[in-house]
Amino acid sequence: MSETTTESTHAARRTLEGVVTSDKMNKTVVVMVTHRVRSQQYKKYMTKRVKYKAHSENNDFHTGDRVEIVESRPLSKDKRWRVAKLIERARNA
Repeated sequence: MSETTTESTHAARRTLEGVVTSDKMNKTVVVMVTHRVRSQQYKKYMTKRVKYKAHSENNDFHTGDRVEIVESRPLSKDKRWRVAKLIERARNA
C-alpha cells in the first residue's frame, strides 16, 4: 500500500523584517534588522542591529521601506536573502 506523506524536503526558511537602508546597488538592497536582546551581565535591554544584503529583482524597494526578507540560496558572495514582500512604504516628508 502506498501512503502519501506530506513531509517537505526543504527546511523551513527564516523570515526577518527590517528597514531598507540602501538601494544604490543594481537588484540589491541593504536591509537593517533590529532585535531587542537582554544583556546577561547588566540585565538591561540593548538594541542589536544586523545588515543583510537582499535580492530585489525589479528594484522596487527604496530607502526607508519596511520589508520582509526570506532566506534563500547564495546568490553572490554576500547575498543569501531575497525580499519577499513590502510591508510599509517610506513616508516622504
